[in-house]
Amino acid sequence: MAELKTKARTASASAYLAALPDPRLRKDAKTVAALMRRLTGKPGKRWGPSIIGFGQVRLRYASGRELDWFLVGFAPRRPALVLYLGLGDVLSAAALKKLGPHKRGPTRNSGCLYLKSLDGVDLTVLEGLVLTAIAKVRARGVTG
Repeated sequence: MAELKTKARTASASAYLAALPDPRLRKDAKTVAALMRRLTGKPGKRWGPSIIGFGQVRLRYASGRELDWFLVGFAPRRPALVLYLGLGDVLSAAALKKLGPHKRGPTRNSGCLYLKSLDGVDLTVLEGLVLTAIAKVRARGVTG
């Protein structure tokens, strides 16, 4: 089996965010990082080259495969902030209607949420989505 490329790294998450060249993206990324840090109680860690993950969980699949992953995370990318919120079942239609401008991941089961910016996004609704994701991911794995 191939080695997983997305894994926790020692590189500084805060230095990575501070070095983002786009001021709007940098500001939005720092806001999301502060929200996720507050809700998980864990500092952000780099996972792969551009993902900032918060908390850690050991996931177990029905196949028996296990891997270490983050509870919630995000990647500040030029076209959008990509939030990783577990599986798609945490992204309720009612909450998404209230959230503000966003796009969903490519499949219905995707827990990816794309935000071009935080302008117009209801941060209270976003907080609820993140809290739901944390609870569901913890229920699926063994937290570390």
